[in-house]
Amino acid sequence: MSQQEVLRRVVGRLDEAGIEYMLTGSIVSSLQGEPRATHDIDVVISVRTAAAEAAAKLKAAFPEPEFFFDEEAARGAIAARSMFNVIDTREGDKVDFWLLKDEDFDRSRFARRATEAFEGTRLVVSRPEDTILMKLKWAAMYGGSEKQLTDALRVYEVQHGGLDHGYLDTWARKLEVTESLARLRERAKPI
Repeated sequence: MSQQEVLRRVVGRLDEAGIEYMLTGSIVSSLQGEPRATHDIDVVISVRTAAAEAAAKLKAAFPEPEFFFDEEAARGAIAARSMFNVIDTREGDKVDFWLLKDEDFDRSRFARRATEAFEGTRLVVSRPEDTILMKLKWAAMYGGSEKQLTDALRVYEVQHGGLDHGYLDTWARKLEVTESLARLRERAKPI
């Protein structure tokens, strides 16, 4: 089974469970920019119930033996607003679930999420501006990760004509990635 099929199953399970989500990370930068191999699927989820209730709901959505789901780890991550993962036992693909944080940028990017069709599946994804900003933020957190910077650059180049540059500039200042965004713009060769 391909990663695309795992993605379809994960999105379908989240939709069936009524869990609000947004795909992000390298899966989305590959859709919005230049495709590249990635070994995980990053999903931001909004949880508005108690940690135990939310973890139980997720456990039901991702049952064994099809998935490995550590309910205790998920409950702790939900309570701490951090992350946990689920593993597809058939293919070994990992799905990282990041909890929506009560922070301005997280709220903004989640509110702006968009629905896109991909190979017959409806996906809820981060907008290109937010994908770029998160990639720049991750690059800064990991000492200038070239992979993150290249992902941001490719999304910028492919999406250039439709980007909200004012939004990019505003959040780049707030996230302290203004210099990285300026370097990205210098390197970019919009398509």
